[in-house]
Amino acid sequence: MIVARTITEVRAAIAARAPGATVGFVPTMGALHAGHVALIAAARRETGFVVASVFVNPTQFNDPSDLAAYPRTEDADRALAGAAGTDVFFAPAAEEIYPAGHATVVQVGGPSEGFEGAHRPGHFAGVATVCLKLFAIVRPDVVYLGQKDAQQVAVLRRLVTDVDLDLRLRVVPTVREADGLALSSRNVRLSPDARAAAAAIPRALAAATEAHRAGADPVAAARDALRGLDVEYADLATFGDEPTLVVAARVGGVRLIDNVPLRRPELAGL
Repeated sequence: MIVARTITEVRAAIAARAPGATVGFVPTMGALHAGHVALIAAARRETGFVVASVFVNPTQFNDPSDLAAYPRTEDADRALAGAAGTDVFFAPAAEEIYPAGHATVVQVGGPSEGFEGAHRPGHFAGVATVCLKLFAIVRPDVVYLGQKDAQQVAVLRRLVTDVDLDLRLRVVPTVREADGLALSSRNVRLSPDARAAAAAIPRALAAATEAHRAGADPVAAARDALRGLDVEYADLATFGDEPTLVVAARVGGVRLIDNVPLRRPELAGL
């Protein structure tokens, strides 16, 4: 596996791939876990050359303390990415992505509004900006994203469509732990008691799915299952044409998000 630190290095590595090999790209912020491995594995199966990036993007954090607390585990990430089949591991410094004088911010309307967009002002502008830059650097054929960040996927779909990018987004189902909690770098910050309480979130998604199947109110079912948690939102969103029950809650001071597409709950790993 090639480790690239600069735009010049990653482009050179990609240019040297086997002729005709399609490029699969997995953009991450590191602290890799089995959910990221599933993305890399899908890229390995479906494309001829796999690039994974690790970049803790400062522009998508609206809370400086959240940015400071975000785990940085590059050595472990590099080993995991290599074992999963990555060809190029791109780990740039912030100055490589945002050099002095950088002044462009990408704003995506529509799917960025409400939910995470409302609770984390500026978040999706940071996501869209860094992803557009990474897409321009790597020039992938297929980009692999996780269903867990459903609103982010919707924002990036809008971005790809609106600026006519020649790539395809491939959404991989959410990977869950044994208790149903969606894998997240934030899970390690949960105390045992908070971890037990957080299991209410996947239960709420399952309850919403069952209510939808039965013709009942999925939002009411989810909110009932979330009683006792500090819920920021539990509501129905429509991303594209897919009605999706979205949840954000704080458990033991840790903010967790999750979702289930009600017509395709298998994408949520339920």
